[in-house]
Parts: sequence; structure tokens; C-alpha cells
Amino acid sequence: MRTKFNNASEAYDYFHNEIILNGVDFDDTKALFNVGFTIENPLDNGIQNAERSFNIDYAEAEWRWYLSGDPKISKLGEIYGKIPAIWKHMADEYGEVNSNYGYQWLRNDQLKQVVDMLISNPKTRHAAISIYDGKERYRYSKDTPCTYAIQFTVLNSKLNMSVYMRSNDLWYGFCIDQYCFSSLQKLVSESTGYEVGTYYHHAHNLHIYNNKIK
Repeated sequence: MRTKFNNASEAYDYFHNEIILNGVDFDDTKALFNVGFTIENPLDNGIQNAERSFNIDYAEAEWRWYLSGDPKISKLGEIYGKIPAIWKHMADEYGEVNSNYGYQWLRNDQLKQVVDMLISNPKTRHAAISIYDGKERYRYSKDTPCTYAIQFTVLNSKLNMSVYMRSNDLWYGFCIDQYCFSSLQKLVSESTGYEVGTYYHHAHNLHIYNNKIK
């Protein structure tokens, strides 16, 4: 299995085929387990696959929603002009979700602390942001975050980023997630002065839902 790709679109095409050919049947999906790979140019984050019809305007709107730190889906509606049905399904009685990752990394100043650590100590191994938290499962009745954590490391004066996911739908989740995570990598790069390096993506479960497989 390949572990290095030039950009996100190349990774998407490869794993789309790999899942269909070698994925196992698992809960209305075909899935691969413990998949890890590196994207060498993370800022080349558009998905070019014609069948997927990646909407970069929506991806940018979701990123801006993350930047707001507002867990209310109404904020996404203000930015994008409408609220996708998936978010309406995931929202709680207050119209809020746990999977606004910006809301998560702004909690307890996680993002600020990461930036400060990277500036003060380029060799730090503590520049990590926690998202999924087993101690908060009581909050996940309608919306469980798919991402465990994000960690940053400076190597050869470049800012590398690793993302660790418990579950990752390739068709929708990976395409949007990698766009927002690479945008976060760019933001941290600009905030710390380090050049953007590589993006490592690990998914315990990488899958495609059966209704997306022809």
C-alpha cells in the first residue's frame, strides 16, 4: 500500500480504488484499517476527481466556520448561505455540534498554547490538540468527533503536522477534513514563522459508504 502522495487529490484517487478492491465489509461500508500516509504538499488541497465533484466553496465555508469557534450550525448557515442536512442531523437541541473542530481547538486555548510552545521550543513534543475525548462521551449522543488529535512538529525548520482519526469517510469526511486541517497547518505556520512541511494522516478506519460505491 502506498504511503506517500504529492497532494490530497492523488491520495483520494488511490484510496478510493484501494477501498473498493481490498476493503472489508463493515457496518454498511467498505473499510480499510490502520491506514497511514503522508501528503508532501498539503496546501495543494483541492480534490480533482470528477465523480466526487468537490465543492471548494463549501470547504472554505466550513474552514471559516471553524475559525469562528462557534459550535452552532446557524453560523455555518450565515457563512455558506445554507446548512447541509448532515449538520442538521448531528446538531443537539441547542443547534450545536461537537465536530466544529475550531470550537474544539479553541477550548482551553489549545491552539494558542500550541503556537506558543512551537515558538519557544522548536523541539517540543507537546504541541498537540485534543479533539475526541473518551471522558466526554456523555456529550456524544448525537455527534461524535471523528478526529482524535492533531500534533505539530518542527523538522528541518519546517512545520509538519500529523492528524489521527478514529473513523474517516473518504468520500465526504476526508475531502473536507484534509482541506480544513491543511488550512490549520498554514495558519500555525504563519503564526510561528516556520515553513509548511508535510501532512501525515492516520485513520484507524478509512471507509466508503456502500451507497457511494457503484
